[in-house]
Amino acid sequence: MQRIFRDIKIMLLANLWLVPVLAALVGALFYFVAPPPPMHARLATGSPTGGYHAFGVKLKDVLAKQGFALELVPSTGSLDNLAKLQKDEVEIALVQSGQELTLSTHQRERLHGLGVMYQEPLWLFKRKEMDIDSMADLLQLRVAIGAPNSGTRSVSEALLAANQISPERFPVQWQPISGSRAANALLAAELDAGFFLGPAESAVVQRLAASPELDLVSLRRSAAYRARLPFLTKLEVGEGLLNLSSNSPSRDIRTLAPVATLVANDEFHPSLTPLILEAVREVMQDGTLLDPPGTFPSAKPQTLNTLSEANYYYEKGLPILQRYLPFRIASLADRYIILLIPLLVIMIPLSKAIGPIYRWRIRARIYRWYKYLREVDRKLDASTPTAQLVAQIEELETLERRLAKVEVPLSYSNELYDLHVHLRYVIERLHALQRRQAGLDQVG
Repeated sequence: MQRIFRDIKIMLLANLWLVPVLAALVGALFYFVAPPPPMHARLATGSPTGGYHAFGVKLKDVLAKQGFALELVPSTGSLDNLAKLQKDEVEIALVQSGQELTLSTHQRERLHGLGVMYQEPLWLFKRKEMDIDSMADLLQLRVAIGAPNSGTRSVSEALLAANQISPERFPVQWQPISGSRAANALLAAELDAGFFLGPAESAVVQRLAASPELDLVSLRRSAAYRARLPFLTKLEVGEGLLNLSSNSPSRDIRTLAPVATLVANDEFHPSLTPLILEAVREVMQDGTLLDPPGTFPSAKPQTLNTLSEANYYYEKGLPILQRYLPFRIASLADRYIILLIPLLVIMIPLSKAIGPIYRWRIRARIYRWYKYLREVDRKLDASTPTAQLVAQIEELETLERRLAKVEVPLSYSNELYDLHVHLRYVIERLHALQRRQAGLDQVG
């Protein structure tokens, strides 16, 4: 057993050259392979009372289960979110469909779509005593058309423009407000009607739907709007869908809806895409009042280029490892697999060289002595002075003692013993020359 351990020790020492080689290979691969994705990101949402913020809070909670930190960055709306993406103040943002068209081609090239998160219906609430049949009827009323740069303002202006009502024709009684502020004014009868944008479940929409003094306007010409504004979709809203107790809406209506899209800039790490989208799927797994379960996230047509990782997710689902392992572990495993492939490509031929190199290194411990013996054997003969013979014999005997401490594996012992025999042969030959020289000296 002791002999076996000694052979293993010799083998390891003989192959120590592999350690720096492997270290250099692994170091090079780690240097050239992309680092693992960060476990944090910034998401631009909207106002703290808006639908984007509520969605962001749910998404943040789901991602926290995976150890991922999502920072919610408030904003004034979609246009502000796009600005934050351009300035790299955030990596991802919720953006209302159609808003990206306000950017130049160069600006859009820096942005990438991750898909559609949910629909954002447009609601035109009015006080029940008001009779509104078309957009032209709003010209005589007090209306909230949405705050500047907000998604509500963007959609309402688009609908009004389709009816040839440009901002120059906006009456002075129209108010550039939205959200809770517009809802408060409408409930207080300070307004006759107001545009609101957000999911049916949003706090503002539900608050308005619960009021018996308000009702919804049906956009009967939704197909015509859809044809002119392709970033909008047509929605059928059944009677009482928003609130059964107040029967809001009081009849089946039609409305329009942009969609909330998730947009990333070049600072976003693409490997985070399946993690984010799977978290969105969990948030939206039960659907909404208007969206059936499992509908979102969706890869609906977008004007922005979609990340290839998002396309893979929508076509095939999560990457294989992420289906069974936490994201952090799966991400590291992916990179180790990438490292392993080139490492194997290099190690397979290298492993074939290990055997010959090992045999050469072991035999080098033995054969390097033969070169010295051959030189001694060639330069010494009967004419060599006695003093030189004595010195050479002492040097070879010292060498013999050193050779006794040389260790080789058991399978190479015969070659070591052959060296001992050959070394002893040379020493005896020199002794014979020495005796012969001594005899010649006595005769002389």
